[in-house]
Amino acid sequence: MVKVVTFVKRRAGMEVERFREYWRQSHPSVVLALPGVRRYVQSHTLPGGYRRGEPVWDGVAEVWADDTDALRAMTQSPAHARVEADEARFLDRGAMAFIVTEEHVILDGGAPADGVKCVECVTRRPGMAVDEFQRYWRTVHGPLAARIPVLRRYVQSHTRPSAYAGGRTPRYDGVAITWFDSTQAMRESAATPEYATTRADEPRFVAPGPLPVIITTEHLIAG
Repeated sequence: MVKVVTFVKRRAGMEVERFREYWRQSHPSVVLALPGVRRYVQSHTLPGGYRRGEPVWDGVAEVWADDTDALRAMTQSPAHARVEADEARFLDRGAMAFIVTEEHVILDGGAPADGVKCVECVTRRPGMAVDEFQRYWRTVHGPLAARIPVLRRYVQSHTRPSAYAGGRTPRYDGVAITWFDSTQAMRESAATPEYATTRADEPRFVAPGPLPVIITTEHLIAG
């Protein structure tokens, strides 16, 4: 399957709670009317993410389809125009970003029902080939991160090679998604030697400088 990861920002002037309510309760009906949706998940930025100012994203949507042909049919269907029209009611569509990805489950644990989900955007090191980046991230770095204590689940979503065709540069080269029982458990994991080893490995394949990270609550809408 392929997965579209969409990073969303609420419309200017819209209160966070109103945004979250509309996204979760009203918007799913138009998304689920798209042909070929196999799974649909919303991840809402935690309220604590707003305490120090405006977060880079208010949340992330993930939609799965069987393959690229199914995804193409989805975006070319009349229902897709209705999705875009509804997005304009509560999202800043000009600020949205998306990548089409393939998932790789690195640690196949269950996502805790009341836990937190960390979504970390990844951009490869300058000059590193896409296939080399993806191989290193999955086969070398992934097993390092999987050893971090109290980590419940770990998935890498790699941007599909077609996104680079014709010299194009996608917004991100992928997304690292991790689940923990709580924000406290996540903080505890950051104090471990395994976490330090994982972070020390990142300069080998990840671009220098800060990359967007949001801590979220996951809501399974369908699938």
